[in-house]
Parts: sequence; structure tokens; C-alpha cells
Amino acid sequence: METRGRKRKRDMEMRSPFSKLCDDLLVEIISRVPFKSTRCCKCVCRRWCDVVSHPDHRNKLPRSTLSGFFYKTGNLCCRVMNRHYESLTGNWCPDIDPSFSFLPKYRLCDVHIDMLDCCNGLLLCRRQQRQPYASDYRTTDYVVCNPTTKRWVSVPGTILSSKVLVARLGFDPIVSSHFHVFEFAPAAERVSMQLRVHARTKPLGIYSSKAGVWTHPDNWKCPIEIDRYSSSTFFRGLLYLSSCANKVAAVDMEGNCRVINIPTSDGSCVARDVYVSQGQLYFVISSASELSIWALEASSTENWTLKHNVSRLKLFGDEESSNYDVIIHPEYNVILILCTRFYSTTRTFTEIMSYDMDSRELHSVSDLGHDCKSPYLPYVPLFSHSLADGE
Repeated sequence: METRGRKRKRDMEMRSPFSKLCDDLLVEIISRVPFKSTRCCKCVCRRWCDVVSHPDHRNKLPRSTLSGFFYKTGNLCCRVMNRHYESLTGNWCPDIDPSFSFLPKYRLCDVHIDMLDCCNGLLLCRRQQRQPYASDYRTTDYVVCNPTTKRWVSVPGTILSSKVLVARLGFDPIVSSHFHVFEFAPAAERVSMQLRVHARTKPLGIYSSKAGVWTHPDNWKCPIEIDRYSSSTFFRGLLYLSSCANKVAAVDMEGNCRVINIPTSDGSCVARDVYVSQGQLYFVISSASELSIWALEASSTENWTLKHNVSRLKLFGDEESSNYDVIIHPEYNVILILCTRFYSTTRTFTEIMSYDMDSRELHSVSDLGHDCKSPYLPYVPLFSHSLADGE
């Protein structure tokens, strides 16, 4: 016999507007919330739990969160950097092999694989192969791979690929299994080796895995500087890139560019980073005195809200011989801080720390080791085997 409390609960569920939605529409709604919220949806009622747990729906729902990050090591004497992966969540994610042994085999001395970007479970790498009788490398192509499932796709290079300073990946598994590669090359008049490092990027190439070709918008104009150290993130079909100026460039898949002004900060800015967390775009400003985090209220506006700030003194004490990179957790109000201390002009040591924005508590996580190099690419595993044109 049904108890009064259980009957009342069932009646409330039946009166809920969501009770009138079919399972497919309910899955479509839940698929657009972060991984943490998806887990909470299972606790709403028995029906929601069954919908989220059903095998037919799993590929449509967020199934993972931040598990670790990729990085490189090497000093000024090294010609080639070593690749590494640092796990942050224990053994729940399959072992990640940063050597990418699942890629086609090449003679180690003849090929160099450089990690460029990571987006929603896929990793973008550039393959450079040494030409016969040449002393340096020449870019041959790119590789987009899933380190979790070990599936990969080869992306052909362009005539400008050997001069490329910035290449980024755009991928949203909820929308499509296809991806886009954005290639920013320096202007033709500034491609000499002497100016290569500091050249401003002008030409834009966009590769579509669905079409299998590169497109180069003739009217591409970017009013801000984008260099190899520009932070980026892909969010709702737009690639957001930071710049040395107080601006963010938002580029869509057709090459249309919109510039967003960012809040100015007091003091000299050391770095500016853009991230997506909990379904919102964030901008991190690291100055000589503090670290501040701003949230964009709506993608169609330039209204930023200060979410949090913390003094450099609280994070590092009175140490001056240190630098740091930050990673905002995609699901929680937590910042990962990669603090690098300099012992000499060629020797560094990096420590991982976590900072909770709610409790304002700082904790040491682990020591990363010597001679670590940015960019630190946060990795959210993608367990789905759907990778368009995958090998």
C-alpha cells in the first residue's frame, strides 16, 4: 500500500512541468549542463535517474570532468621538449600516454610532435618532419587525437604551416563529432626568422574535418595582436583568444571576428588568460600585485563582473623569484596554480597548488618537477569513440 509521503511526492512529480517532457527532450536539456550538475540530476527523482543512467543516453550527456593536464619539460640546451601528463584525479581515468605511441611510427630523430591545444577531450598536435639534408624541421601536418580512446585524425598542413605561430582547436561533442582547426600565420612581410617570434599574426586559415579542406577568408582582419603565448578557449561555437592589449578576440567558424574589451587592472599585467567554467566565460588577469577573475555576463555584451581577487602576497608570500600559470577548474570554484621558482637563468622548479575561491584556502597539491614549460593544457577526457574520420 502506498504511503502518504510517497503519494505526495509522486503527485508533486506529476505536477512538475518537466513531467510533460518526453525523454529525448529531457536528455537534450540535461546535456547542456556541466558534468557536476548532471550528477545532481540523478537525485531529482527516479525518472531523471533512469534517464541519465540509460545506456542510450550516455553518449549525449557530459561524462567527465578535469582529470589532469599536459605539459612539456626541457631547458635552453634542449632542441626538443619532452611531453608529460599530470593526473589530478587518481585512477578513474585510463592511463594517458603522452608519448602518443598510438600514432604512426616515425624515426624519433626525424619527427617532432608539439602539443598546441586541447579542447573538450581532443588534443591538437603539430608534426614536424626533418627534410633530407636539412638542419631544421619543416611542418608537414597536424594531428587531432583523443588520448583516452587513442583515435586520431591527420590534418594536412598549408603553405604557411611552417611559419605558423598560433594554431587552435574548436570542438564541441554535444553539437557534432566534427572539429575545426584555426591556423594563424604571420603576415608575409614578417616571416623572416629574425622576426618570427615577435611577428603579429594576420592571415587566418580554418580547417573543417567535415569538409576536409582549409578555407582562408579574404577579408580577415584582426585589430589586436595574437601571438604564440595568447591564451584561448572554445565556447559555444566561438574561439576566444586573449591579447597583449585589454581585449579578447572572438572568432567563429567562418572567420568572422568580434573584439571584446576586458576590464582594466591596476598595476602591471603579467598575463591574461581566458577560460570556460560552469558554463560561463572567465577572464583571468595576473598583475604584479594580485590575481583577479572576471566573468562575462553575456556573450553579446562587454559587461564583466568581478568574481574573485586574491593578492599575490597570499599566494606566494614575499617571494619575488617566482612566476605562475593558472587553470580554472571547469566545474568548481577552484583555481590550479602552477608556481614556478627560478634558481638560475636556465633552471626552474614548479609546484602545483590549489586555491578554493569559496573558502579562500590555499593548498599544496604536489611537486611537478624541474624545467616545466607552458602551455599547461587542461584535459577533460572524452570516452566517446565518435571522432569524425578517425583512424
